[in-house]
Amino acid sequence: MFFVETIEVAGLGNRSYLAGGGRTAVAVDPPRDADLVIAAAARRGVRIAHVVETHVHNDYVSGGLELARLTGAVYLVPEGARVRFPHTPVRDGDFVTVDAGAGLTLRAMATPGHTPHHTSYVLEEAGRAVSVFTGGSLLIGTVGRPDLVEPRLTERLARAQHASAHRLAAELPDATEVLPTHGFGSFCSSSQAAGDSTTIGRERAANDALTLDADSFVAGLLAGLDDIPAYYAHMAPLNAAGPAPVDLTPPAVADPEEIAARLAAGEWVVDLRNRVAFAEGHVAGSFNFEAEGKLATYLAWLVPWGRPVTLLAESPAQLADAQRELARVGIDRPAAAATGGPAAWLRPDEEPASFPRATFADLAERHPADGIVVLDVRRDSERAGGHVEGSVHIPVHLLHRRLGEVPAGEVWVHCAGGMRAAIAASLLDAAGRRVVAVDDGFESAEKAGLPVRTV
Repeated sequence: MFFVETIEVAGLGNRSYLAGGGRTAVAVDPPRDADLVIAAAARRGVRIAHVVETHVHNDYVSGGLELARLTGAVYLVPEGARVRFPHTPVRDGDFVTVDAGAGLTLRAMATPGHTPHHTSYVLEEAGRAVSVFTGGSLLIGTVGRPDLVEPRLTERLARAQHASAHRLAAELPDATEVLPTHGFGSFCSSSQAAGDSTTIGRERAANDALTLDADSFVAGLLAGLDDIPAYYAHMAPLNAAGPAPVDLTPPAVADPEEIAARLAAGEWVVDLRNRVAFAEGHVAGSFNFEAEGKLATYLAWLVPWGRPVTLLAESPAQLADAQRELARVGIDRPAAAATGGPAAWLRPDEEPASFPRATFADLAERHPADGIVVLDVRRDSERAGGHVEGSVHIPVHLLHRRLGEVPAGEVWVHCAGGMRAAIAASLLDAAGRRVVAVDDGFESAEKAGLPVRTV
């Protein structure tokens, strides 16, 4: 008997895995906070004997090196990966024993495309393939992006993705479970997964990489690539160098004077509360990145790399969760933190700042009108599917550098659902603009009578 346990890293849209038998196990693509994997192994009563990476990750800091150090596991990294720490290189066709008593082995299969050195791992029970850990190769209904390594390699890697998908389909039975690392919201995926699980057989029938010829697949893949989060540029170098152990001890406590001083120094003060609470009252100059949203992705994308970050949370638990999530993308130590609410964060002579929230129906009653600016902060690909006529378009991840391009007037800012609009509204509010956050799904815009155009 064997098990495969999925370790969700929902904020980043990734999954890690622990697989094994009754005594020993292998960890695949572990997150930075390796204690999650150790806890899973402890619940199973197994020893982690191997840690494997499918590739040098571009979207998060790996916990593999630290997990191997803490457990004494053998650390397997694809041979072609240029890393600068002790490891065991893995070559195409290599086998390792996962659990001898359960007849479990892991076979390395070179699947370049997401990166040149990308390797998948086939979990075999008594010589029969049961699962394949595909990392950023074959995903659910799609494949991993080929454009994260080097622009000159993008088309070549896209063609390699097609070939690798066909190799997996040719060599593995249809019933083999496909277990990718990316594709559940990660920007490492060329498009988002449709579904929660899959097999080689299902992908053979539905995945463009397996149903289209190479030229058609590559053309469609390259045409559909979206923006890359700015922090990705820092992830692979960190992983190649060997990440430092994560430090999740509580940060220093900031009082109202320190919060004000950090704001005055141009540092980022980030309010983690939900967008409704933030709009109703917050420290002027602070930014709103909801702890329950894609905190790590969007904060790491927007903040100038290395800029000190102070976190404001409604509770110690919310702060601890946010600190853990941010460590996964290399924001290791908040400069300071405070919990509670605006009453605890403001100096005695200060009042909380606020701004209104609205729906698309509210906007329809006001637009078009002099002095009303509609700001769309969705990505280019989203806007191409329809936009409010006359709206200004600046994707949220570019807004902090392009605030001067927002026309004068009261800014009604929207995205697809409300989270990114809240981030954008906080940036505008901190810059002294009059802002209204449209907290509504974009599908409501046309229903509300707003003119929606697709060109």
